[in-house]
Amino acid sequence: MSSLNAFLEKKVAVITTDGKYFIGTLQGYDNLTNLILSETTERIILQDEDSIVEELGLYVIRGDLVSCVGLIDEEIDKQIDWTKVKGEQLQKTKKSIQ
Repeated sequence: MSSLNAFLEKKVAVITTDGKYFIGTLQGYDNLTNLILSETTERIILQDEDSIVEELGLYVIRGDLVSCVGLIDEEIDKQIDWTKVKGEQLQKTKKSIQ
C-alpha cells in the first residue's frame, strides 16, 4: 500500500465497489486500504435530473469497499459544475455500504 503515500494530503477520487463516487483529501490509510478523507463530498450522478453533490466532511471508507483511488486535477475539477453532469450511475460490483 505504499503507493498511496504519494496521495497523502492531496485531493483524491474514490470509487467504491457499490458504485459510489467520493472526493476528498486523503488524510490516512492502513494496510487494509481503509481510507480517511477530509472535506469529503459524494457525487451522485443522475441520468434525467440534476446530479447531487453532498457534503460529508470527515469520512472513513472501509478498505474492502474501495475499488479505485486516483488523484484529482483540481484546476479541471473546479471548472465543472458537477450538479449539471448527467450519466448513468455505476452498477454495484459486489458489496454495498450499509
